[in-house]
Amino acid sequence: MHKACPLSELAPGDSLRLDTSPPIAVFHTEDGELFALDDTCTHQDASLADGWVEDCWVECPLHASKFDLRTGGVDAPPAKLPVRAHRVTVVDGDIMVEESTAEPNLPPGVRAESTT
Repeated sequence: MHKACPLSELAPGDSLRLDTSPPIAVFHTEDGELFALDDTCTHQDASLADGWVEDCWVECPLHASKFDLRTGGVDAPPAKLPVRAHRVTVVDGDIMVEESTAEPNLPPGVRAESTT
C-alpha cells in the first residue's frame, strides 16, 4: 500500500503523482470520488496527473487519448493500451493506494524500475 496524502490535502478536482515505479496518479473528482491509475500515458511519456478530468475520464495532456478512471481503459488512439487501475481507500483520513499486481503498459522507451 502506498500512502498518497491526507484526504484533506487533495481537493475535489485535483490530482497528484506518487513517485512509485511506475508512477501512480491519484484523482479526486469534483463528485468526491477517488481513483488511481498508472500516471504514464501508454502512447508517450506524459503524466496523466497533468491531464484534464471530466466525468470519469482523464485526457492525456499530449495527444487527447482519454483513460477511464474506473478501469484504466482507453477510448481512442493514439494510445492503444489501457493503464492499470489501482484500488483506493481512505484509512484514518489518509488516501491509500493498493497497487495492481498486473504488468504495467508503458510507452516505448519507458520502463519501470525494479522494486525488488
